[in-house]
Amino acid sequence: MNIFKSHFWYNKSQRNGIFFLVIIIIILQSLIVFDVFSSDETIETNTTELLAFHQQIDSLQKVELENRKPKIYPFNPNYITDYKGEQLGMSLSEIDRLLTFRKTNKFVNSKREFQKVTKVSDSLLNKISPYFKFPGWVVKRNRQLEKQNSKRNVNSSGVEKNLPKEKIRTKDINQATILDLQSINGIGDKLSERIIKYRTKLQGFSLDDQLYEVWGLEKPVADKILSNFKILGKPTIKKVNINTIEFKQLLKNPYINYSLCVKIFNYRDEVAELQDISELKNIKDFPLDKYDRIILYLVAE
Repeated sequence: MNIFKSHFWYNKSQRNGIFFLVIIIIILQSLIVFDVFSSDETIETNTTELLAFHQQIDSLQKVELENRKPKIYPFNPNYITDYKGEQLGMSLSEIDRLLTFRKTNKFVNSKREFQKVTKVSDSLLNKISPYFKFPGWVVKRNRQLEKQNSKRNVNSSGVEKNLPKEKIRTKDINQATILDLQSINGIGDKLSERIIKYRTKLQGFSLDDQLYEVWGLEKPVADKILSNFKILGKPTIKKVNINTIEFKQLLKNPYINYSLCVKIFNYRDEVAELQDISELKNIKDFPLDKYDRIILYLVAE
């Protein structure tokens, strides 16, 4: 009895506390049983505000999913690894084809070459090719090839056919435009621009042989140009007095380099004044083969 007595023997205040606790429990249980807190009011789930709230949650979920996707940065497709290829959506066989191709020390230099080697689908190529990053010289070369291809016409059988050349509008090489020069086979954008630029530097072609001095212009192509264009009018070149010309100004002569310029000034100091321009031939090691070109820009007065 003493065992039970220790557990059930309370003073008056403790018994009152237990009594009130039991009453509270009974009241709460009654409220739950009789559903006092329930309400007959129905909540409308198709309201405009609620639908807008759900749409906002859906959009936030989509943004979060997009942010979780691995971002693609510009890359060189020649160095795609197994892991990178899998991220891009390539199959193992497509990745293996690229790796096998690279083992031959070859490179893909365009998205079409990439598709030809890997055999990826058009849809995947269109998805990943905007991120391809090739070296600068490759991009420049591809642009040049695109320009050349744009000048060609492809007939229905798939055979390329060159577009007709424009007619030459002048026979004077000193009046020929870039388009006139491009009417010659073998002359493209670069060469035609280079010829015009060198002609400007010379203040016009005075001798036919000057055309062969254009850098990168092969002799057979230059011969074609001279067979279609002639020097019909000599250019007007303002000659400078050899006795008063300054050092920097003489260096602008397209046929005089620094060492020759020094020799000319030393000779001028020795003789005080050149009486005739032909005295240049008296200078030691003077390039006689360039004499007729040099004197196009000089005079002794």
